[in-house]
Amino acid sequence: MNKQERADVVRSMEILARCVNDEEVFMSWLMCGVADGDIDEDTTNEEIIEMGYTDDVTFKGLMTVFLRMMKNAWVSGGLYTDGVVSKSKEDYV
Repeated sequence: MNKQERADVVRSMEILARCVNDEEVFMSWLMCGVADGDIDEDTTNEEIIEMGYTDDVTFKGLMTVFLRMMKNAWVSGGLYTDGVVSKSKEDYV
């Protein structure tokens, strides 16, 4: 088990989750993913590990919630960051 790699993935999922352009879809992450405020730009991998986000069961659950959220985001607003909105599933060619 590579907890450093898992912590990197958790951080990446948190960053992308916060780009979801539909608040209702994003709420699933806040309820079942990373708790609001647990991870910010100053959070270290060691802190993510200590919070338990890299344990087998928790990590598996986070990946599952993330995938479900991204599936829902794809059909409901896409992603938004730095003034750019992704294409929606309907607009994708």
